[in-house]
Amino acid sequence: MLKVKNLNAKYSKFRLNDISLELPRGYVMGLIGENGAGKTTLIKLIMDLIRRESGEIEIFGLDNIKNGPEIREKIGFVYDETPFYLNLKVKEMTSIIKRFYPDWNDEKYNYLIDLFNIDESKKIKELSRGMSSKYMVATALSHNPDLIILDEPTSGIDPGSRTEILDLLREEIEDGNKSVLFSTHITTDLEKIADFITYLQNGEMIYTGIKDDFIDRYRLIKCEPNKIDDKKLKDFIGYKNTDYGFEGLTENMDLIQNLGKEAIIENPSIEEIMSYYKRGERIEKSKKSDLC
Repeated sequence: MLKVKNLNAKYSKFRLNDISLELPRGYVMGLIGENGAGKTTLIKLIMDLIRRESGEIEIFGLDNIKNGPEIREKIGFVYDETPFYLNLKVKEMTSIIKRFYPDWNDEKYNYLIDLFNIDESKKIKELSRGMSSKYMVATALSHNPDLIILDEPTSGIDPGSRTEILDLLREEIEDGNKSVLFSTHITTDLEKIADFITYLQNGEMIYTGIKDDFIDRYRLIKCEPNKIDDKKLKDFIGYKNTDYGFEGLTENMDLIQNLGKEAIIENPSIEEIMSYYKRGERIEKSKKSDLC
């Protein structure tokens, strides 16, 4: 469905380095990373909104640049911000959007508008953040796309609206013919819906693959203060050592076995994994600063 191979690109002052991933048909991939990690840049490259320096992007087995118009007709794209004309009414905006998609399905659109309780007589600028997100999802799905790409579609909206959107995405891929690439900061959403995870940090790829394998490769260690000596700290991706105790993330299973009963070992959440990677980055910067 979607293949990215050895992708490199520079956008403004940001660089994306050697990114490779593969999203099979019938699955959901979560795209994670903090602000500035490269998620939106990667999505713009996939959508051919910015140009790559090198590497390959194939969608439906076709090059995303050479076959751009053909590919985009089969993609449902939800932006992180509304791309619509704010002063138009919803119904007027829809009449413009549907012209670009030969497979537009009025029946499905009407179903989604009713499901989301969207008032078509309102202007786009009058929609709440949640309603605007729902409207973007409704228009993205109404032309029966094979690939659905969402850039922060649930950011800033209430849990009930997020659940509606997640349930709808699950329904979309039930037939095994569609796939979803879902960029979000809300990692609990991905724990509910994602089959695969791609994790970016500062333009570099930390991981891409099966979500459960991603979570299972790490362990969160908790123990009494100063139980971990300085030599062992290098085996942690990130850690914090306070008067109340030590907590650290590691993928060194030998270290875990050696600690025995001296520590509590837990499986981390996606959010905790990201947090400790960021903590490790800050620790390394601090060490370099001290050397200077």
